[in-house]
Amino acid sequence: MATDHTPRRIVSLQPSATVILACLGQLDRVAACTKYCADVCPEAAHGRAIIADSWTANSAEIVAAHPDLVIAAVPYQERAVSEILKSGARFLGLAPKELADIFTDIATIAGVVSASERGQHVIRDMQQQIESIRKKTRSLARPKVFCEEWGKPVISSQPWVAELVEAAGGQFIGEPGVQRSPESVLADDPDILVAAWCGAGDRVPLEKIVRDRGWGEMTAARRGRVYCVRDELLNTPAPTLLAGLHALAAAIHPEHFPSPSGIRRITELRSTAREHRSRV
Repeated sequence: MATDHTPRRIVSLQPSATVILACLGQLDRVAACTKYCADVCPEAAHGRAIIADSWTANSAEIVAAHPDLVIAAVPYQERAVSEILKSGARFLGLAPKELADIFTDIATIAGVVSASERGQHVIRDMQQQIESIRKKTRSLARPKVFCEEWGKPVISSQPWVAELVEAAGGQFIGEPGVQRSPESVLADDPDILVAAWCGAGDRVPLEKIVRDRGWGEMTAARRGRVYCVRDELLNTPAPTLLAGLHALAAAIHPEHFPSPSGIRRITELRSTAREHRSRV
């Protein structure tokens, strides 16, 4: 008689893993997750322990959930990995960089929970939606876009965001996932600025960063093309990226794409530019 090795109690320390499990229809296997998982996937908060994440993992919390699998992803500290391993549960560590890696992660998690067919459906749906946007923008102008995932220091968004920007009809400037100086970004003079800070939700202070960094004369600022996109829409390597893609398309080509929820545009352009000119 065959033995079922499919994990029945999963501890998810990463929002992307929780979202993927939900899209696979396997959320009932999640025994515990993090507060960030619950932010991105609210249904995960019901009836589950909320524990520390991949960065601050605690072995006692993991053990208390009695898992047969722990899923985490970068970034994590060495101490956190040690805590995960100390729990004694099987450990699946993810480290996606590009869209292809994300598709592989979906297929991997789907295979682990015996939902491979559903996983392929999720992957195909993502690929088809991305290609659909790409086709719509293929003949459009390609403005320069700077996306940042952190503000102090300024860090540009990950490679998968660069791929989404290209699909949405923009030209991603700079190298993805690296620290930038405000001066170097100003020198690139992007037409569009998108801030999606990790953990900030939709609370990035757009007017303040333009003012404090001396970006008032940047083309993006002068034209009011400075946007905040909700953190999880671009920083969660999971099917939630589709919502981020639509937000990017609306920011880059607003004349062709409606503005969805999760995106906010700078509102105090005139006062910001005036304050900048008074300082120079």
